[in-house]
Amino acid sequence: MSSAAPTAPDAAPEQAFRLADQVNRRPRATRLLAAVRRHRADLLAALIFAMLAGWLTHGLWPDPGGRILALNPEDQTLYEWFLAVDARALLGDFDLLTDRLNAPDGVNLMANTTVIALGILFAPVTLLLGAPVTFALLAAANLAGTALAWYLLFHRTLRTRRVAAALGGGLCGFGPGMISQTNSHLHMTAQWLVPVIVWLVVRLLRAADPGPGTTDETGHTRTTGPDRRRMLTSAAGLAGAVTAQVFIGEEVLFLAAITLLVMAISYAVADRDLARRALPGFVGGLAIAAGLALLVLGYPLWFQFAGPQGVADGMFTPAYFSADLSSWWTLSPLSVAGSDESARLTTGPAEYNTFLGWPLLLVAAVCAVRAGRRRLVFACVVAGLVMGALSLGPEVVLGGTRTAIPGPYALIGGLPVVDGALPMRFALALLPIVATLLVLAVDQALRSSGRARRLVPLAVGVALLPIFPTPLPTAGRPAVPEFITGGHWRQCVTPGGVLVPVPLPTPKEPWPMRWATAADAGFGLPEGFFIGPYGRGGTAAMGTFKQPTSALLADVARRGDQPAIGDEQRRQAARDADFWGASCVALTDDAPHADSLRATLEQLYGPPTRIADAWTWRV
Repeated sequence: MSSAAPTAPDAAPEQAFRLADQVNRRPRATRLLAAVRRHRADLLAALIFAMLAGWLTHGLWPDPGGRILALNPEDQTLYEWFLAVDARALLGDFDLLTDRLNAPDGVNLMANTTVIALGILFAPVTLLLGAPVTFALLAAANLAGTALAWYLLFHRTLRTRRVAAALGGGLCGFGPGMISQTNSHLHMTAQWLVPVIVWLVVRLLRAADPGPGTTDETGHTRTTGPDRRRMLTSAAGLAGAVTAQVFIGEEVLFLAAITLLVMAISYAVADRDLARRALPGFVGGLAIAAGLALLVLGYPLWFQFAGPQGVADGMFTPAYFSADLSSWWTLSPLSVAGSDESARLTTGPAEYNTFLGWPLLLVAAVCAVRAGRRRLVFACVVAGLVMGALSLGPEVVLGGTRTAIPGPYALIGGLPVVDGALPMRFALALLPIVATLLVLAVDQALRSSGRARRLVPLAVGVALLPIFPTPLPTAGRPAVPEFITGGHWRQCVTPGGVLVPVPLPTPKEPWPMRWATAADAGFGLPEGFFIGPYGRGGTAAMGTFKQPTSALLADVARRGDQPAIGDEQRRQAARDADFWGASCVALTDDAPHADSLRATLEQLYGPPTRIADAWTWRV
């Protein structure tokens, strides 16, 4: 061979680089493929949950902006507005006291169920595709995400078979209460962090347990001691998860905390040795987690209860939002075997929280008995009974009739924070509790070799079949006026200014809030649908007082009559516009009794200006 022959690097350096790049890529692709194969069962579960969630919410997907959840359209309108306001954080225009509603006082976002964390996380989707798309996406994602998170907890923390874990995760994510709350209550269905919180609490407990100890040759008992590193990481993770959940849904966090507290006490009673060994470290870890969380949450929580437009109490009557005892063994109207007649046992289609049905309750009870003296089963049973009893409210109701029998909730009613939770929502905790009992029973059966291996999963499947959910009813809704969607509103109000839609939005008819939503909350509105301190003595109330001009216009929109307008009404209209800080009043062609409203507004504010499909008045 000639010495002048080129070596590989000298002959083709660029080829060497290409070969090296291919060598580096192959392991990465191989690792990714191996990871997919290793987790293919988990990925299949996630795909099934996602497909089920998409099917249940498919009525929104042909046209999210033109479709609405038929059973609770008012709350969907509110949440879409929340998402639009939250998305403004991406534009550097966000405050816990927003001026984009209830001008000029504004709205305390912490005192409302604003799902701030989700709104900010999905801000790019909202700004690019619109809040209705984000709402539809979250409605489905919350169901699938919650189911998947519980599935992973059951499989990886409880070490149960995947089939058992999938059944439990499905019940947690798609149970009657979750499907019912999906009717516009995004803050209640976003429960996918709850299994993470449970896992971190369990991890902290295990790390705090030094073990039973061993006896050496001299007769002394020695323990390995708690794992302080895992305790600290668990506490830090718990603080982060709790903080995030506060900005997603505080009520879910409250219910989870009460349930875990009851379960922890029950477990400690059942296993006193573990309690004695782990209690000091466990309590210390919880204290660290609470301290870390308060570093972030201290100001927002103060702002919620004592800040401007904040409220320190609940606005709903516990007696009204109490679960009917008979609803527990009744099937939800939103399930395949349910009946519309059973809807009379609750306050509305978004609160079918207790409708588990007698087949599931019976099978769950049998599973609990069959599981024997397992400490976790005991803790689940106690927690289930406590949360179920609290859901009955201050007075037991049976078949729609008040029995005058005091409910356990009467013992805690009126307490701070507790008073803000609806009693019937305590029943939502029963979904993961019952699911845990079913998972343990099915897993135990699958590990056996007798008839139970087939009979128990079959019995659980039969009990779950009647509560299998049906797709959520949807309906069409009017298009947002071209005055808004075309950006023409900027001709009469500057971004950040106040636009007065006619009629003004109210909690029962919040539809003009869709104008602001479609404009990415680019302008403010007077009055509206929100929680604020407008009740008697500054207590919580829905909405605010109507100004005289607003009340006048609302009456015209409702009845179609044209009232007599004099100088006093015109002066009052000017004062109200000044109070609102309004730049422009707008009336679109699709308003109810639009001709009567236009004639009234002309008498109040003078000749209008036509912009796109709206009549406008600069004030």
